Amino acid sequence: MRCPYCRHADSRVVDSREADDGQLIRRRRSCPECGKRFTTVEEAVLAVVKRSGVTEPFSRTKIMSGVRKACQGRPVDEDSIALLAQKVEETVRAKGAAEIPSHEVGLAILVPLRDLDQVAYLRFASVYKSFDSLDEFEKEITALREATIARESGLRHPVAPRSGGRTPKIGG
Repeated sequence: MRCPYCRHADSRVVDSREADDGQLIRRRRSCPECGKRFTTVEEAVLAVVKRSGVTEPFSRTKIMSGVRKACQGRPVDEDSIALLAQKVEETVRAKGAAEIPSHEVGLAILVPLRDLDQVAYLRFASVYKSFDSLDEFEKEITALREATIARESGLRHPVAPRSGGRTPKIGG
């Protein structure tokens, strides 16, 4: 790393710390030539590879824009959209790859969007999955209903069977 004061071509790392939940690394450096100290910030760049093969940096803002369109007219606030975009970024970064196909970003959006708003999910899924017929919508709605039923039944606590096999009397 070149010294910003004397332009010497090398520097020594004195201290390193993570910032922004590990997304950034701050390094305190010292120049062996002039002795001055300076700080550098390193950020891991995540690239999205589009279907055309073009690569562009991951953009949380772009995720929010797409989700906002799907949520138009729905009772979804801006904070929920921002939180969803953060979850998507965390999911994508957790894969540990420097480049990720845009298809995987879309898949990472679908699950939290389904939990946020089912109508917005259907809107997004219909565009993302390129629905061409009513049958495709019907299949997605059926899958959505089944997932909702499964999720709701998982939230209910099963009633423990009573011992003795007797039915309790009602009313005394």
